[in-house]
Amino acid sequence: MGLADLHTHTSFTDGMMDVRQLMDHAEEHTALDVLAVTDHDDLQAGYVARDLAARHPYRFELIVGCEITTRQGHVLALFIEEPIPRLQSIEHTIEAIHKQGGLAIAPHPLSWLTFSVGESTLRRIAAGARAGVYFDGIETGNPTVAAKVRHQRVLQLNAELLHLPEIGASDAHFLPAVAAGVTEFTGTTAADLRAAIAAKTTVASAPGVSLREIGYGNLARQQVQSLVVAPSRSMGREVRKAIDRVRASGNGAA
Repeated sequence: MGLADLHTHTSFTDGMMDVRQLMDHAEEHTALDVLAVTDHDDLQAGYVARDLAARHPYRFELIVGCEITTRQGHVLALFIEEPIPRLQSIEHTIEAIHKQGGLAIAPHPLSWLTFSVGESTLRRIAAGARAGVYFDGIETGNPTVAAKVRHQRVLQLNAELLHLPEIGASDAHFLPAVAAGVTEFTGTTAADLRAAIAAKTTVASAPGVSLREIGYGNLARQQVQSLVVAPSRSMGREVRKAIDRVRASGNGAA
């Protein structure tokens, strides 16, 4: 069976590890066959990771992804190449993911401790009222405190109504947490993983990691990264994009 961690964060946003640290740790300290880099609303870490993987013989395969903020909660996008704007409707976001040939996963569903897709939204999408709008999987093996608060209800809802493939993922922001949640699948490649998700044969597990292993000081620093540093960087990128658009518009008018 192959092992995949499909939800990780780097210092490009609110993670406490840079891309190379993440890749090297996955290589040296885990048994992962597939790793997804999924920063918040940003694909840059995924691009950097892919460039590193092209130059370095890592054992595992890399997936470029993103945790996208929609108006109804976070959506995990896997196998995408182009950025998808944040704060759109969840239906529009899922359509955009599928148009790129990507997979849309519901991360830490139902949680009130982080911005998550709620039960009414999951039910609405499961009803299939809009073509092309569907989840390809749901996180049932996320070891974070935020995910655990509604874990049993997620399992029940998936068994009784949603019937989505199980996804295990660490949601790692720290090196010790990488592979603390995994998706087990038949095969070892990213293509095998996609096939297993399509066949609904994946198995989610979340062995977890202790707070002591992460370090309480690191937890505090990550909160600063999440609440201050990452938003400031994001705002700076948006300002630069706006300036570039204005300049491009001015050049066009000239």
